[in-house]
Amino acid sequence: MRSAVLAEPHDESVETSTAIGRRTWRTFPTRAATFCLVELQKLSHDRTELLTRAVQPVLWLVIFGETFTRIHAIPTGHVRYLDFLAPGIIAQSGLFVAIFYGIQIIWERDAGVLTKLLVTPTPRSALIVGKSFAAGIRALAQVVVVLVLSAILGVALTSNPLLILAAFVIVMLGAAFFSCLSMTVAGVVLKRDRLMGIGQMMTMPLFFASNALYPVKIMPGWLQALSKVNPLSYEVDALRGVLIGTPAHLGLDFAVLILAVMVGVTTAASLVSRLAR
Repeated sequence: MRSAVLAEPHDESVETSTAIGRRTWRTFPTRAATFCLVELQKLSHDRTELLTRAVQPVLWLVIFGETFTRIHAIPTGHVRYLDFLAPGIIAQSGLFVAIFYGIQIIWERDAGVLTKLLVTPTPRSALIVGKSFAAGIRALAQVVVVLVLSAILGVALTSNPLLILAAFVIVMLGAAFFSCLSMTVAGVVLKRDRLMGIGQMMTMPLFFASNALYPVKIMPGWLQALSKVNPLSYEVDALRGVLIGTPAHLGLDFAVLILAVMVGVTTAASLVSRLAR
């Protein structure tokens, strides 16, 4: 009798915590969307960021792309090199936007904003999802710039709106993963200057160890192996498939990108608390 009475408060507390947990996860999409919207509102304070970030993909297409198209230095089969390059530059633009995203979360830690967010009942993963997909939406601005410039340069891109929409989704998934990777590194190094150095160190290997600039078949064997485990390669493959119609493994590409985002969100969410200590 006494044990039954003593067990009641414990059962009620378990039920209460379970109900709170269910309510928290039920509001997960709304909270993630809120964090995403807050991140995007920061663009209104520095609108020149979109213009300055567009300079690099323009240079790659106009200088590198046009030059290598003329000299036929890289074999791309029946596809003109500039057409082959454009999807790779789109993926590169998203990578460069996202890979330094962890600096922002360290800045929020230094300003005391992150600590306030982490004491709320909001799941850590909602914070990471919101920030990562805000990075993806930021990357879409670069996609639009590259698509417009590609059309001006005569790149044979698709005009199918559904395929262009699919390209937007692919870029968002890629940028979301790389922003999660950046926030994961931020949770390890904890300092902006260290993250800046590591971000610069990661960017070029990720870019050059992918199929963004050249076909995988002309790479040396060790670089082909790295390309197979590089999410950027799957992003570029999917973009080429939907934008210029080259043979692609879209099912595998989407599966790898979605899995990469899930792993990235989980890892970054498990480390973000270290920033608030």
